[in-house]
Amino acid sequence: MTECPTVSIIIPVKPGGEVLSLTRLREVDYPADRLEVLVAEGCRPSRQRNRAAVQAAGELLFFLDDDSLVSPLFLRHAVEHFADPRVAVVGGPSLTPLTDSPLQRAIGLALASPFGGGGARNRYRRVGAARPTSERELILCNLAFRRQVFIDQGGLDERLYPNEENELLDRLAAAGWRFIHDPELAVRRSQRPTWRAFCRQFFGYGRGRGEQTRIGGIRSWIDFAPALLLLYLLTTPVLFRPLYLLPAACYLGLVLAAALAATLRARLSGAFPRLCLLFPLLHLCYGAGIIKGVLLPRFARGGAGEPAVLVRAVKAMGGAWPADCAPRTGAAR
Repeated sequence: MTECPTVSIIIPVKPGGEVLSLTRLREVDYPADRLEVLVAEGCRPSRQRNRAAVQAAGELLFFLDDDSLVSPLFLRHAVEHFADPRVAVVGGPSLTPLTDSPLQRAIGLALASPFGGGGARNRYRRVGAARPTSERELILCNLAFRRQVFIDQGGLDERLYPNEENELLDRLAAAGWRFIHDPELAVRRSQRPTWRAFCRQFFGYGRGRGEQTRIGGIRSWIDFAPALLLLYLLTTPVLFRPLYLLPAACYLGLVLAAALAATLRARLSGAFPRLCLLFPLLHLCYGAGIIKGVLLPRFARGGAGEPAVLVRAVKAMGGAWPADCAPRTGAAR
C-alpha cells in the first residue's frame, strides 16, 4: 500500500440530517487529493454504508457517524496500521465529551466500566497502546476497512442494524484477517440526552445482538446474561422464596459497588445515583432486546422493498474542500 493511500470517509445520515463531523474533518492532517468524503442519506445505515462503499474511490474506507468528532491526526494514525498486509480493519474508541450533561457523562462511565460495558468497554475509553484485537473493541462509528476486502466479503449484512459490523468482523476473523484497536484514533460522540433515549438505545443494541445470533449462531453465552437476569426478575413474584432473592441481593450489591468504583475513578460525585439506575436499565433493556431479537427478528417479517439511498460527494477525491460542504449541497454520485 502507498505511503498515503487514498481514503474514502463514509458517513450515513438520515434524510436532511445535520453532519456535525464535517467541521472537524476539514481540519484533518492528510493530503487533500488523497481524500474523499461521502455522505449517504437514507433510513437504513447498513445499506447506506454499503452503497457508499461500492461508489467509493479510496483504497481504504473509513466509517464515521454523523456526530463523530475526529482529531487532526486520526487518518495518519490509521493508515500506519494498514502497512501490514494482514490487517483488514483498524478502529478506535468513542469517548464521551467533557461538555456533555451530567446524565450523558454518567452513561459514558457506565459504558466504560466492566459491569456496564463488559468485554466491549474499551470501545468507550482510551486505554493502553495500539494492539491486535477482536470485534469486542471495535465500533462502527470509528472504523476503517480495506475497501477490496470489504467488497469481497459482501459488505455489511443489510438485515442487521445495529450489530452489522460485528457480523462482518466475525466473517473476516474466520477468513484469517487481523484487526487493530488504536486508542489514538479516538473520536468524541455525545451520549443519549435522556433516560428514554438511553433505554431505547440499549433495547436496540440487545435486539441487534439477538438478530445476529439468529443469523450466525451463539457466539458467547455471556451475551445472554442480561436476558437471564430479566427472566429471573420476572419470575420472582411467582417463585418467591427467601433463598430465591439471594441472586437479586447479590446483583444489587454489584450495582452499588460498580457505581461507587466508577464514580471514584472519574471523581464525579453526582454520577453515583445516576449509575445506580443506569446499570440495571442497561442490563434489563439489553436483555429485553436480545429476547425480542431472537424470537421476533425484523428480517423474518420481510420488508416493503429496498429503502432509497442517496450518496453525495461532500469532498471529491483529488479536489479541495469546497467553501460550503453541507451534505445537501454536495454533488450526487
